[in-house]
Amino acid sequence: MTRIIAGRWGGRRLAVPPRGTRPTTDRVREAVFSRLDHQDYLRGARVLDLFAGSGALGLEAVSRGAASATLVEADAKAVSVLRGNVRDLGAGGAATVVKERVRPFLSRAGEAFDVILLDPPYDIAREELAAVLDGVGERLADGGVVVLEWASRAGDPPWPEGLAGVRSKAYGETAIHYAERLEAVREGGSVEP
Repeated sequence: MTRIIAGRWGGRRLAVPPRGTRPTTDRVREAVFSRLDHQDYLRGARVLDLFAGSGALGLEAVSRGAASATLVEADAKAVSVLRGNVRDLGAGGAATVVKERVRPFLSRAGEAFDVILLDPPYDIAREELAAVLDGVGERLADGGVVVLEWASRAGDPPWPEGLAGVRSKAYGETAIHYAERLEAVREGGSVEP
């Protein structure tokens, strides 16, 4: 069972696609969102949830005070479940579902996002992830943060020039990596070590 952990929809259950996705565990989502809440990244934020699956990450962000979430997913069955979750929560005014592959979306998107959440398949090729992260760097607003969920065995992410990893933490098979714009890191950064 996947559920919204806290905020206005706290405790509400989310449907999960029957296969092809790997929902982020409650424990990992709680750790990520506690950090983002503590650092005041969420209030009024424009959130981008890439490889959205059920939408648990982006919808958790909206539940906790983000102004909007754009949920990008390519798999048709996952998109159907995702749209159902948005409808069932009554999140249509704050959550937009986009059925598209991540790289094309990033290349055409015109807006910047304050929080970018990525939960790609653990078996994504490193070169493909590097290309996705290049696009993410171009869509990150000044003062924003990138949160990448990836296999802990995969090592450090291939952050592109302009983004700097500022914190990583492993939770068993899963690792969460945070990055900010390099300029922000040089000025002291904002995700606590």
